[in-house]
Amino acid sequence: MLQLSSEWKERLKLEFEKPYFNELLQFLQKEYSERSIFPAKEHIFQALNECSYEDCKVVILGQDPYHQPGQAHGLSFSVLPGVKIPPSLRNIYKELKSDLGIEIPTSGYLIDWAKQGILLLNTVLTVREGEANSHKNKGWEVFTNTVLSELNKHDRPIIFVLWGKHAQAKEELITGNHHVILKAHHPSPLSASRGFFGSKPFSQINQKLEGLQMTPIDWTVK
Repeated sequence: MLQLSSEWKERLKLEFEKPYFNELLQFLQKEYSERSIFPAKEHIFQALNECSYEDCKVVILGQDPYHQPGQAHGLSFSVLPGVKIPPSLRNIYKELKSDLGIEIPTSGYLIDWAKQGILLLNTVLTVREGEANSHKNKGWEVFTNTVLSELNKHDRPIIFVLWGKHAQAKEELITGNHHVILKAHHPSPLSASRGFFGSKPFSQINQKLEGLQMTPIDWTVK
């Protein structure tokens, strides 16, 4: 049911043997057979499949997938080509223009970010159509906490971008002093004006990467 790259599968193999994950799988099988669930099964692990453990330079943590048809495809904040850009991503683009002068993209498809070593990870990886947070507390949080804990073990510094209280609650998992944590308010319309706008995350990330002698991100979205 779940398609995951061999590298991440090996690193997370102990999770798949735990009772909670078996219960999560049973829950998902029932949900997918009876309801409209996003993203499609083959895209549940898209974030991990597009950004390998070894290549990961930046983590941008989201909450749960978009819950309207055609939006979610496994990368946090991203939508497929041709899909209307959701409000939070629109605000991310506004800050991108303000920060780096990059024109606001017409596409919400963030695959080029993922391919440069940005893990666009939601803390919950599935959702029912039209019901935000409907797969909360079913086991995904345990799994994605393990992903973050594994990344914390990385001997190379990783930049963790935590927008909003939900993401910032994960800060306790990032114990390595060599890692970098960037925090700001969430880019949603409810909170963007309270401290997301003006936070300049994109230039900060690139400055940190250059300071680590790593290639900065090309934030252009094609």
